[in-house]
Amino acid sequence: MSQWVIKGLASGIKSSRYPDVMEAAPGTAPGLPYATRMASHLAEALTARCPTAALEQAAGGVDVNLRRCIHCFRCVRGTDAPISWDAGYETAASAESNDPSRRFGASFSSSAHILVVDAGDCGACLSEVRQLNNPYYNMHRFGFFFTPTPRHADLLLVVGTLTEHMRVPLRKAYEAMPTPKRVVAVGSCALSGGVFGRNFMCAGGIAEFLPVDVEVPGNPPPPLAILHGLLVAVGRKSSVSLQRRVEPVAMRRE
Repeated sequence: MSQWVIKGLASGIKSSRYPDVMEAAPGTAPGLPYATRMASHLAEALTARCPTAALEQAAGGVDVNLRRCIHCFRCVRGTDAPISWDAGYETAASAESNDPSRRFGASFSSSAHILVVDAGDCGACLSEVRQLNNPYYNMHRFGFFFTPTPRHADLLLVVGTLTEHMRVPLRKAYEAMPTPKRVVAVGSCALSGGVFGRNFMCAGGIAEFLPVDVEVPGNPPPPLAILHGLLVAVGRKSSVSLQRRVEPVAMRRE
């Protein structure tokens, strides 16, 4: 037994030090596009390459709606005018319809139980969520724990585009949760429907069906981005904006 203790002490802590220290290891996150200034003809050609309309032509360049980005990388690969790219992972945002009465008190900041619901996921976002429980990301450090029952859940984490068959189960899970409760939508499918959008089988985003409190963009978002979303949900991290717009050019004084 003493040999294992010595080996453990020699190996040191291998868990991520986030959020005390930002993770700088390469490959941590695929990143997301950033609003970019460019000529109108280049902006038109670039927005035409986006399959989900995440890129929007604007005066002076290209705006980005992160709710729709599916990480296809068509805007940065194989084009003469690539969009700017943000390699960060703190991308979670409080929903625009966020109700202040639904916010957690201080008692939830270091203790929250999470119910995960697959509302029609392809498996990618769900795989990233599972990584939160491994030794490296170790979400238990933050006081986050998975629970199999809505009766014990404080947070409802939803992945996947909401299919017709999952609407009733999702609603029942949400209504069975005690208050206060919050909903975290993870991945572009849960935020906007992803490549499926809104159709006869998909809702086009969880917010069409439930009050969403925190949105985590990406397809799939990396574990650290999901951790950021959970920390935003309990009030331990700041929210960002999912609508990135081209900044107007400042007027020069003669």
